[in-house]
Amino acid sequence: QVQLVESGGGLVQPGGSLRLSCAASGGVFAIYAMSWYRQAPGKQRELVATITDTLNTNYADSVKGRFTISRDNAKNTVHLQMNSLKPEDTAVYYCHADNYRTIGDNYWGQGTQVTVSS
Repeated sequence: QVQLVESGGGLVQPGGSLRLSCAASGGVFAIYAMSWYRQAPGKQRELVATITDTLNTNYADSVKGRFTISRDNAKNTVHLQMNSLKPEDTAVYYCHADNYRTIGDNYWGQGTQVTVSS
């Protein structure tokens, strides 16, 4: 079992920055593809960014050029650097770990709220 704990959310003005962190424990962190998802009120959860075990990255079109995902396998953490934030980035952000080699070996964090407002 892998436990994921997100941190770093908060209230920020439009154009500002936040850095989300996700700390993992209980598994071999390096084998997991790590992703950030978000869910705004009344909307479906959507994929924001992924970084694989081989450090390949992928971003939603809406955040390309503004968000950067990174991982530190020595510290079992994944980060999401969010710059040039917009009100439409307001959502609960969730960390997700996926060992795609094993069916069902995937986990969610509890989420952290990001609010972009003046």
